[in-house]
Amino acid sequence: MRAVLVREFGGIEKAAIGEVPKPAPKAGEVLIEVHAVSVNFVDLVMMSGTYQFKPPLPFVPGKLPVGVVAAVGEGVTRFKPGDRVLMMAESAGFAEFTALTETQCVKIPDGLPFAEAAAMALVYDTAHFALKERGRIQPGDNVLVLGATGGVGLAAIQLAKAWGGKVLAGVSSKDKADIVREAGADAIVDLSVPDLREGLREQVFALTDKKGVDIVVDMLGGDMFDAAVRAMAWNGRLVVIGFASGRIPSLKMNYVLVKNIEISGMQISDYRKRRPQDMQAAFAEIYALHAAGKLKPLPTKTYPLERFAEALADIRDRKVRGRIVLTMK
Repeated sequence: MRAVLVREFGGIEKAAIGEVPKPAPKAGEVLIEVHAVSVNFVDLVMMSGTYQFKPPLPFVPGKLPVGVVAAVGEGVTRFKPGDRVLMMAESAGFAEFTALTETQCVKIPDGLPFAEAAAMALVYDTAHFALKERGRIQPGDNVLVLGATGGVGLAAIQLAKAWGGKVLAGVSSKDKADIVREAGADAIVDLSVPDLREGLREQVFALTDKKGVDIVVDMLGGDMFDAAVRAMAWNGRLVVIGFASGRIPSLKMNYVLVKNIEISGMQISDYRKRRPQDMQAAFAEIYALHAAGKLKPLPTKTYPLERFAEALADIRDRKVRGRIVLTMK
C-alpha cells in the first residue's frame, strides 16, 4: 500500500511516498481503509523530531484518519467491516490503510462526508476539552480565542457559541477576519496593534463593559499570552494549547493571585491515551451539535495523497484559511 514515510527526522523533504506492507489487525484491533486525513502543524513538529514523544523511524505521520472498516481482529465487538469510523491515531494516518485498537475508534454519522469528518478531527475535540473541561464554559461567558483563524480557533468559536458564550476572535491579519465572522465570532480583537500589551486589553475591555474575558483559549503563546493575561476577568480561566508564535511565555504568579485567575494546560493526545471513553463522548456531542446545525463546515482545501508535501508546506508557511485534508481516493 502507499504511505508517506519519514525515514529521518527533519523537514518536509525528509518524507516521501513509499510502498509499505498493508497492516493486518491484531486481536482487539480495527483495520480501516483510509479515505481522508487532516494535515496539521503538529505533523510538522512530529516529523522534525521535536514533538513530546518521538515515534520509531521509519514512521508514517498523520493523526486521526477517517475511513471504512476493512477488517477486525479477534475479540472486536463494537465494529464490523463496512462501518464508517474515525481512528484516534497519533500517527500512521497518511496511508491507504491503518490499524488501531478498538477503544481508539469512533463511529462517524452516515451523513457526514469523509473530508468534512477529517477536517473536524483534532480541532473540534481539542476545542471541546479546552472549553468544557479546562475552561468550564458557562452560558454568558466572554471567550477570547487567540489564533482564531486556525482550525482549533474556528472550532472553538463555533463550540463556544453553541454553548452560549460571547466570542471575541483574536486575529493578526485583517484579511482573514471574514472567516471568523462566518464561524460566528461576535467581535474581532486586532492582534496587530502596535502596543499589544495595552491595546489588547483596551479592545477587550471596550467589548466587555470593562469586565474582561472569562476564558482565553491560547494557541499562540508569546506576546499574545502576555497581553491576554492582563485582559482577563476576575476568576478567569486561561487554557494553554500551544506556542505557535514561537516563544514559550512565563508568568509572574502575583498576577494570578491578585486577579484570582487560573492558567491550565490542555494536551489533547493525553486524553486519547488516558481517557478514550471521554474522547468518544466528546465526539458524540460534537457530531450531535453538527447534526443539529449548530456547527458549520470549516473552510477546507483538499489534496490527493501524492501532494502531501505541498499540503504540509501550506501549513508551514501559514497559507491556510481553515483546514487542509489529504484524500486517498
